[in-house]
Amino acid sequence: MKVALVHDWLVTHRGGERVLDALCEVLPDADIYTLVHKPGTQSPLIESRRIFTSFLQRIPGIHTRYRHFLPLMPRAIEALRLQGDYDLVLSSSHCVAKGLRTPPGTPHLSYVHAPMRYMWDLFDDYFGPGRARLPVRAAAHAVRPWLQQWDRASAARVDHFVANSHHIAAKIRRFWGRDASVVHPPVALERFARLPLEGGGKGGYFLWLGAFAPYKRLDVALEAFRELDAPLWVVGTGQEASRLMSGPVPPHIRFLGNVSDDALPGLYRDARALIFTPEEDFGITPLEAQATGRPVIAFGKGGALETVTSRTGLFFSEQTPAALAAAVRQFEAWEPGFRPEDARSQAERFSRAAFQRAMLAEVDTLLRRVGTSSPVRATGV
Repeated sequence: MKVALVHDWLVTHRGGERVLDALCEVLPDADIYTLVHKPGTQSPLIESRRIFTSFLQRIPGIHTRYRHFLPLMPRAIEALRLQGDYDLVLSSSHCVAKGLRTPPGTPHLSYVHAPMRYMWDLFDDYFGPGRARLPVRAAAHAVRPWLQQWDRASAARVDHFVANSHHIAAKIRRFWGRDASVVHPPVALERFARLPLEGGGKGGYFLWLGAFAPYKRLDVALEAFRELDAPLWVVGTGQEASRLMSGPVPPHIRFLGNVSDDALPGLYRDARALIFTPEEDFGITPLEAQATGRPVIAFGKGGALETVTSRTGLFFSEQTPAALAAAVRQFEAWEPGFRPEDARSQAERFSRAAFQRAMLAEVDTLLRRVGTSSPVRATGV
């Protein structure tokens, strides 16, 4: 059984690439197709595969400027040709990967992290006033209708969709008019769950962690904690770093930059709670925090509603500094009743092995539906 894995781009190693890594583990003979690949940025498992790239790979400086070529990405993914006969195409898509053209008779299963959020419901978060320069905003408005049209048309070519959350399944139905199964993505919880539950929160700080992207809404956390008498530690960096870090920073807000993988579990465990401000498609950081036995204060929309419970955290209903500040004050009264073991138990529901078993079941269901009898040779589950 020959499988082609398709992923948007391979230039950083984040949540989407961890999904790809988990798929590679159980599909040991699969090849990978992607728009752009920066060698050395991925896990050894991904880097060991045959990786085929699009014509975008030949553009000088593409590894740092790939986002600028969004209008070319539909053309690039459709021009990417499969190098051989495959029995299954399995795409991991948050942009255009699902749009790869498959030969007639080759089933295509697409695991969707999100429809193009920057062209659909989060357009203003990326290209609204103050979010981008005027020429960029004008260009985004110009290409948006065409990209939405292509997004819907290419979705019609996929045989079956699997969403990473019920939140994303609803978006797939809303934007593409297609139904989707739901398989929550894998979370590498082992290194977070190794730490003892006793003594958690001893650092006394609240923790925000993520990429400084517009929709992550770090600005909400920064403004809320400017008014709160509580320390906030911020981990990460990204495209909005210069804007968010400009001006005077109160001494109780600390920017730590990127931290090592070895240091991250301890940062979670010593925090009083994780502050989670985005409307996320799924959201892995709340589960990492809960695996260390720490609670979450989360914006009450999106994937957080599927990973955080009333026993493991608090929600704030508006994505504003005032609403977050009110939730942090409410946390003072809620915190004494929190049990770290409840948080860890909740996180353990989202293991890598559970994801792999569920995805292989989705593959098997699709192959039976289209009449393919050859089994997928899988390992490790």
